[in-house]
Amino acid sequence: MASWVDGQPDERLTIRDRALAYGDGLFETMRVEGGQPCLFERHMARLQEGCRRLRIPLDDAVLRREVLAYCAQFDQGVAKLIVTRGDGQRGYAPPEPCLPRRILQASPLPAYPAVNADAGVELFPCRTRLAEQPLLAGLKHLNRLEQVLARGEWQDPVYAEGLMCDTSGRVIEGVFSNLFLVLDGRLLTPSLQRCGVAGVMRAEIIARAASWMPVEQRDVSIAALERAEEVFLCNSLYGIWPVRRLQQRIWPVGGVTRKLQALLSEHSGIS
Repeated sequence: MASWVDGQPDERLTIRDRALAYGDGLFETMRVEGGQPCLFERHMARLQEGCRRLRIPLDDAVLRREVLAYCAQFDQGVAKLIVTRGDGQRGYAPPEPCLPRRILQASPLPAYPAVNADAGVELFPCRTRLAEQPLLAGLKHLNRLEQVLARGEWQDPVYAEGLMCDTSGRVIEGVFSNLFLVLDGRLLTPSLQRCGVAGVMRAEIIARAASWMPVEQRDVSIAALERAEEVFLCNSLYGIWPVRRLQQRIWPVGGVTRKLQALLSEHSGIS
């Protein structure tokens, strides 16, 4: 399926787009089912917050119409939305006026093995650390070089994901996933006040779990992770993957993980 640029079928970008020079923009990766983007409102809310913090003016109504029209063209797959600050001259100073660019791309759903969601996955302990920058923390901005370096650390297919910590050694997230653990009767997910991506599936899980168990967003150490009773990963494409192993630590697939998988499958179609 053809890509769209600013609402029109196009596969080309000007070399002056600031996304190329500086990663100056944001993106959303949306699962599409039945021609509709899943968790659409959460994706749009995160994008709006990112544009506000990066001071990129965005016409929300136009963008929503384009995304829905684009996704309506295919029954199932992945729609990637990229918003850049648009064209600029040499230098870091943002252009005035700023004319953002909107890019939509389609691809098939990734063919993840069913065993990942059923029996769980093994995590690779990444050496690459996430830099602590509160001004960008939580945003899904276009600079993903830390994730590129981390994902390049392993080729063995036994590892479905990698675990990333920040420069102080706190557990933050997977390379392309958010992390949860069950510890002392609570559902914990690492604080993203210093770095990391605030995933839309992470937000959905927090909202759904909060009605029946305590949920906390706080700093998580490796020691706390090792003491956890259950561990799982999530993102908006695959839903939830239990974590069964990190180095010598092995976890069972627990009841909280299974309950959340069932809830997501029932309400969003993501299993």
